[in-house]
Amino acid sequence: MNYHALADRVLAVIKNPGSDPNNATLNMNEWDWPTGVALYGIYKTWQQSGSKDALDYLKSWYGDMLSRTEKPHRNVNSVAPALALTCLYEETHDEAYLAEINSWIDWVMNEMPRTEYGGLQHCTVWNKHYQQLWDDTLVMVCLFLAKAGMVLKRRDLVEEAKYQFLIHIRYLQNVKVGLFYHGWTFDGRNNFAGAFWARGNAWFTVAAVELYDIVGEDDASMRLIKSAWQDQVLALWKLQRVNGLYTTLINVEETYSETSATAGIAYGVLKGLRLGWLTEDKYKEMADLAANAVIDKIDENGSVQGVSRGTGMGHDFQYYKDVGVSPTAYGQGLTFLMLTELMPRDEAAK
Repeated sequence: MNYHALADRVLAVIKNPGSDPNNATLNMNEWDWPTGVALYGIYKTWQQSGSKDALDYLKSWYGDMLSRTEKPHRNVNSVAPALALTCLYEETHDEAYLAEINSWIDWVMNEMPRTEYGGLQHCTVWNKHYQQLWDDTLVMVCLFLAKAGMVLKRRDLVEEAKYQFLIHIRYLQNVKVGLFYHGWTFDGRNNFAGAFWARGNAWFTVAAVELYDIVGEDDASMRLIKSAWQDQVLALWKLQRVNGLYTTLINVEETYSETSATAGIAYGVLKGLRLGWLTEDKYKEMADLAANAVIDKIDENGSVQGVSRGTGMGHDFQYYKDVGVSPTAYGQGLTFLMLTELMPRDEAAK
């Protein structure tokens, strides 16, 4: 398997979705969370492979977006593209990037709504989601804070990112099972449907290893985050389906298999193995099974199939069962991340 070539194919459909009506939700023309996840995956692909196409695409995308007079609505999801922008700034030191990065830092730290105990409220363009914590926030906002803190040498941002991980773990992880609920509300003090939503779990599987990679510290906060992650991965190992995929509700077998969550989980576990967070052979088998299942979902044009569309907070299990599937920018992005952990195998095979 040539993972570099596979990543090129996944990038090609990002650059040109074409006329396929099934790709209607694969939109890279907005400053929003689906594009933010895709852009970070493309950045990591460039970092791992040195792909000039990937770097050129990033520079072109941000150049176009930053030149627009109409600015994006400020919400939890629209922070996401600032992560790859910060990574790009670290490489280029482009002052235009820095001004944009600082504007997002200022909004998150000083204006973004908070829950009780200072959690980042999952406000979106449609709804402030009063007093709600969602798994998604860890990838959409907290990784940006950590990266910006390291690049700009701002310790307050790094500590804020760690604190947000801790408060999300406290209210979203089921300590008995190890899995993460989709959300928590202080206004009612419950976990909504009590759903162990697959992509929500994948956000944590990805985010925890990324936080460690960005910050590189084994302090008390990271030790707790790591232990929560290890508990989660053990639960994920137990619930992986025989086809390698995860169902959109992880512990509800009759729900459909979902590709983006499986890609994120495969990435997190592969990276966790490389970082030494996992050592048992069963986790390598789990990651390889998941990765191969995702690869089987990449069609000949490079579109990642079987991805659940944007998913709000469900109040019953049926809501999650009814979410439609189609290729999406974040499905491509999570697949990019997974492929970056597989690319070294290309060199080993030579």
